[in-house]
Amino acid sequence: MTDRDLDSIFQDDWPEDHRSGLVAVVGRPNVGKSTLINAILGQKIAIVTPKPQTTRKQQLGIFTIEHGQIIFVDTPGLHKPHHKLGEFMVSDAEAALRDADLILWVLDVSTEPQEGDKHIAETVATLRGNTPVVLALNKADLLAAERREALIAAHEALIPHEHTLLVSALQNSGVADLVTDLMARLPLGPRYYPADQVSEANMRFIAAEIIREKIILSTEKEIPYSVAVEVEEYKERSEEMTYISAVIYVERESQKGIIIGKGGAKIKQLGAEARIELQHELGTQVYLDLRVKVLKDWRSDEALMRRLGYKLPKDDKG
Repeated sequence: MTDRDLDSIFQDDWPEDHRSGLVAVVGRPNVGKSTLINAILGQKIAIVTPKPQTTRKQQLGIFTIEHGQIIFVDTPGLHKPHHKLGEFMVSDAEAALRDADLILWVLDVSTEPQEGDKHIAETVATLRGNTPVVLALNKADLLAAERREALIAAHEALIPHEHTLLVSALQNSGVADLVTDLMARLPLGPRYYPADQVSEANMRFIAAEIIREKIILSTEKEIPYSVAVEVEEYKERSEEMTYISAVIYVERESQKGIIIGKGGAKIKQLGAEARIELQHELGTQVYLDLRVKVLKDWRSDEALMRRLGYKLPKDDKG
């Protein structure tokens, strides 16, 4: 582990047999990676939508019990990139694989393996080194009895692995067994985060992600992939009120019009939906101020991507 706050490590005592480590969660888009992590943690830290490439940055989910701590890294879906943002997402996922103590590959067992699964198998095989791989065959609740054995075997054949577990993240079935299995495979180690911490993300990031989720869920075609959200101001004005000012960036004037909607109807709807969830997360009333701006072709502009918080691979090379 690197860049840990040493003060936080020693806030709690842990037993001698304490296990800890980094688990990289990979899988093609829409197999349920974020839903599974949210189910394990018992609360939402990653946005969930039916659209591909919803997760754009590594997100830490921290699961702690008395005898262990699992640090889950929910990675952007591994795919063939078509622009700078896509390259960033793939680079981020590959870095997580190289750094992991364990790789958790989430697959949709209700259907045949897809081309995207084969691409991930090749990537994981290249980058894993000696890192163990555990397969979580998700959506087991949708698995037809007559195809059960064949579909399980087809997914198990994708890559050499340590163990396979059937789960349903949506129904929270098999999740506890999966956590027990992962914990047992981690090395002995300290508690890297306080026991009550479940995420490394701050509320500015979470607020931006919640706003982006509402946009993804309510728009179509190219809009979900062209949107970025930046929280410009986040203030706790009182114990009962939080003020959040955010800018929604799109790549085209036509997209701006779609987000705003006729007479401002769409952005009012998005604001209302985001505000309800933010109030639930924060436990306060929320005043949410949303604006829409055009940043032409930002997904292909490295300077604009850095401005929006995307750290590019070359930024780590000094």
